[in-house]
Amino acid sequence: MSLIKYNDRSLRNLTTAPAAITGNSPGALVHIKTLTASSSANLSFVNGASSVVLDNTYPIYKFEFINIHPATNNAEFVFNVSTDAGSNYNLAKTTTWFQSYHNEGDSAAGISYETSQDLAQGTGTAIINYNMGTDNDENLSGEMYLFNPSSTTFVKHFIARTNNTEASGYSIDAHMAGYVNSTSDVDAIQFSASSGNIDAGQIKLYGIKDA
Repeated sequence: MSLIKYNDRSLRNLTTAPAAITGNSPGALVHIKTLTASSSANLSFVNGASSVVLDNTYPIYKFEFINIHPATNNAEFVFNVSTDAGSNYNLAKTTTWFQSYHNEGDSAAGISYETSQDLAQGTGTAIINYNMGTDNDENLSGEMYLFNPSSTTFVKHFIARTNNTEASGYSIDAHMAGYVNSTSDVDAIQFSASSGNIDAGQIKLYGIKDA
């Protein structure tokens, strides 16, 4: 690689881009799959199906939620995981859940822990955010990380942060984290609304390379 630094602090004659620029550096995001909802009962990522990778290829997986719009007002955005390629989504999970909130009328704002949203060894769906609105301009966006899902030694941790335009005119900044209490290989994850379909929106799956 030829690299010359000039007095104007520019770089010229750069024939090979560093890995950090090309995205091939350790820790880079690798896009795996995008699922788009259209009145969908759920959006499911199953390892080995439809080009999905959810195994020991990456130590960390990231999900991006983009403009998730529910079909039913006040529905929760939820997920569950599987160890049998999606035949059953019923693993025990313990979660913690808090939010900051502010309404459009500027009459209510605060931070609160929400015991009604968390799980203690629950095998049902885990709540990512709640009270989603169905107005045309209302939606949910955010991200979630799943750590080392293929481990057969440790439980599987996850962390999510989302912002939701809540049905009654609130901005809900939800922080959810927890773990799947299983040492079995988690190979599928399913996102859905607690009531009705996911009317529209996208979920993108990425793998994060080893540092």
